[in-house]
Amino acid sequence: MTIEYDEKGKFYTDIVRKQPVSSVIQTVTHLVRGFVHVIHGERLKNELERDEKFLAVTDASIFGADDKVLFTAAFMAVQRSQIVWIMPADKDGQGDSSE
Repeated sequence: MTIEYDEKGKFYTDIVRKQPVSSVIQTVTHLVRGFVHVIHGERLKNELERDEKFLAVTDASIFGADDKVLFTAAFMAVQRSQIVWIMPADKDGQGDSSE
């Protein structure tokens, strides 16, 4: 990755292209459905292995224990330490049944 600086000290980095992966995330207390953005050509697992405290999720829906939507958000950050499991979702938003 290259970093360029301008005369005022502002720096610019290469653009990292990511693709949205429809995902189901189980946290300690809730189920989250949304899109996790993964670097093009990499797996969802690679995104989880990054050294960052939070995982960005877009178009997120948070479900309670009764499977009712509690909250929706265009963006949310899920603390990685609270994730119990995560998997890609199929087109219907359900878990991927091919694995």
